[in-house]
Amino acid sequence: MKLYPLEAGNFKLDGGAMFGVVPKTIWNKTNPADENNLIDIAARCLLIEDGNKLTLIDNGMGNKQSDKFFGYYSLWGDESLDKSLAKLGFHKDDITDVFMTHLHFDHCGGSVVWNKDRTGFEVAFKNANFWSNENHWEWATKPNSREKASFLHENIIPMQESGQLKFINRPDADFISTSELGFGIFFADGHTEKQMLPHINYKGKTIVFCADMLATAGHIPINYVMGYDTRPLLTLDEKTKFMNAAADNNYYLFLEHDAHNQIITVERTEKGVRLKEVFTCEEIFNS
Repeated sequence: MKLYPLEAGNFKLDGGAMFGVVPKTIWNKTNPADENNLIDIAARCLLIEDGNKLTLIDNGMGNKQSDKFFGYYSLWGDESLDKSLAKLGFHKDDITDVFMTHLHFDHCGGSVVWNKDRTGFEVAFKNANFWSNENHWEWATKPNSREKASFLHENIIPMQESGQLKFINRPDADFISTSELGFGIFFADGHTEKQMLPHINYKGKTIVFCADMLATAGHIPINYVMGYDTRPLLTLDEKTKFMNAAADNNYYLFLEHDAHNQIITVERTEKGVRLKEVFTCEEIFNS
């Protein structure tokens, strides 16, 4: 097995929204805001090469939305999923599986592109299975008013129409092992219904793709909950369980949205779980 980080593009989000009730005087120390109160955000995806399978976890915003739409998110840098794949010698057609932690636009927008004459949409990975779960699919395709702006029809429905959509078979448990994909999955409902966090065994380490359970290293304290979470009190319970497990089992936490820290570990302290070490993906994946 080989693991590769893929940068799918950087953007910015309101710092207050990202930290909820936490005062700016606190979060600004770890995630400094610009003059518009925006903080740096990454869309860092993960590629797993394992035998004849090439699995992509999340895929960023994509590029099919309007200039007006992207203007809300202050895109910066020149990274893209296509460029990141090309640097590794891969192409979208090589991907066998696309695993989506959840269907918010910044996690699955790259799944779908315009067709050649821009009259409609088609899947970007023509040879891949697209993996979600039934509970979350139902949640995303019949969205509540709070999340409606994050679940975009054009990002989601073409995957089903292509016939390439697959659902993870989820028993009544918050953690499962998948034979189809070869990694474990932790289910969490605080941010959105049935978000899925991959746990990957790699060279004796457990690499956890944190998605929106832990957006940045600045979000480590349990009560630092994003304003975007639909069930913040549930997030507190889930995050407590998740972060304690990460500290006790020395998980290597792959941060999808932290533009400046790629992988971290955490430890228990008298103040609660706190940052232990920071690593680059190269240090962990190539060691």
